[in-house]
Amino acid sequence: MTEVLLETRGLTMHFPVRAGAVFKRKAGAVQAVDGVDLTVHQGESFGLVGESGCGKSTTGRLIARLLEPTAGSITYAGRDITHSSRKQLAPIRPEIQMIFQDPYSSLNPRHTVGGIIAGPMEVNGINPPGGRKKRVQELLETVGLNPEHYNRYPHEFSGGQRQRIGVARALALKPKLIVADEPVSALDVSIQAQVVNLLQRLQRELDIAFIFIAHDLAVVRHFSQRIAVMYLGKIVEIADRADLYGNPHHPYTHALLSSVPDADPDSESHRERIRLTGDVPSPINPPSGCRFRTRCWKAQDICAAQEPPLVQLGGTADGHLAACHFPEPRQVVVPA
Repeated sequence: MTEVLLETRGLTMHFPVRAGAVFKRKAGAVQAVDGVDLTVHQGESFGLVGESGCGKSTTGRLIARLLEPTAGSITYAGRDITHSSRKQLAPIRPEIQMIFQDPYSSLNPRHTVGGIIAGPMEVNGINPPGGRKKRVQELLETVGLNPEHYNRYPHEFSGGQRQRIGVARALALKPKLIVADEPVSALDVSIQAQVVNLLQRLQRELDIAFIFIAHDLAVVRHFSQRIAVMYLGKIVEIADRADLYGNPHHPYTHALLSSVPDADPDSESHRERIRLTGDVPSPINPPSGCRFRTRCWKAQDICAAQEPPLVQLGGTADGHLAACHFPEPRQVVVPA
């Protein structure tokens, strides 16, 4: 296993909820991320999946230090950056970059493509050999765009091309870690595979570690070597790709995987569709114990009384962790 690049321990982000017309007193908190432990190795592609609202995008922004965590720690390359000041983060900023979900709103419509991609270099005072324009044109070529489009504006490009511009901007400072927050969900299905293949090629050729955030399990399976499943602010399962998809242990992971369309519905590996009852609980007032228990068909009294720890289960492959009092090592068939 390669050296650890990033590690979070007990990472927490609670957004205060204010009430009152004048004093705006604190009436509660949205527990968007609540005690997340993750480890990402150098050059690794790490997937983070879950339903909308589970906290995966907030986790990505915390890791990129675009948000100040409420509690917990973030260690990057052996250095604690949890509460580092702007000045302390300056030498680390170029190494951690982000690709955003919406390729249009993340690009300034008043700037040319050349200005957008060269922007990070200007901010960090980087003057590459041959000049910034040459470097920008090299990056455009790297992501599959015409270098002559240097002086064009974002509105002149398609959605897929705009996302490639965002990728080129992320590569401008030669990062070691890229947080890709739903990088293909806003794109047409016909071009999603092209962008994923581009990211996969860059990850492999440039040895960049990726945290790939998505709700589409098929996309994550294609891109990521190791995957974490998130539910209501917490990690419920972590495993390598083959083990997670072939032998999931947490009921929520089973439910997610059962919803993935099967290319061959007659195959022996076909999973019966698991339909979860009820709605996702509010992150302002999450259930006690296991947060998934209100929708879980295996829930018992202990699930409400005790929160299950994220631990390696006996007999599983190395590194397969699950947070469940009643883990299921085989395919689940839900009674009618």
